[in-house]
Amino acid sequence: MLNLKLKTIANLVNKDDVVIDIGCDHAYLAIYLKKEKICKKVYASDISENVIEIANQNIKDNNVKIDVYLSDGFKNISNNDFNTAIISGMGTSTILNIVKDTPENINKYIISSNNNHYELRKEMLKYNFYVQNEVIVKENNKYYPIMLFEKIKQQEKYITLKYGKSNNKDYFNYLLKKEYEILNHIPKKHFIKRLKHNINIKEIKKILKEKN
Repeated sequence: MLNLKLKTIANLVNKDDVVIDIGCDHAYLAIYLKKEKICKKVYASDISENVIEIANQNIKDNNVKIDVYLSDGFKNISNNDFNTAIISGMGTSTILNIVKDTPENINKYIISSNNNHYELRKEMLKYNFYVQNEVIVKENNKYYPIMLFEKIKQQEKYITLKYGKSNNKDYFNYLLKKEYEILNHIPKKHFIKRLKHNINIKEIKKILKEKN
């Protein structure tokens, strides 16, 4: 039922977590967490009425009990039972728009953003959430960083905020290749643009050297 990305997210959930899956889609992850008894309790929410209908039907078909909310992020959820939120499959700006309304009871996020991962890591610091773990998943020839944030304060380095804390060398080689491809398409007269990507290449090479 679950793809590799959702299974990886599930692996970051602990037995004491009370989880809400924000943007639950068809509730496959929530159902899996419930059936496998991975966490203490699980809730689900989505902004789409059609999605909620399908989610509720899937929950019924799997003979489990999961409360599902029709809500834009946390806005229409009065329940404060959960302590862990999962957000997957959205862009960083949408995710941060949800995070800014984080209830006080949330002390853990598991997030997989579609873009702007540096901005996500950096902006989450403003809400006192720090990356504790980061796992890279490759699915359909695309890499997905999955980040575990908790309210455990720590010193963050610029380089790990920018590129993440994964030990996946294939991912960093992919980032390096991508930077070279971009650089090769920038005319030499555009010195400033080329400089930015040359700096990125130097930084990624340094990371790879440290991981060898």
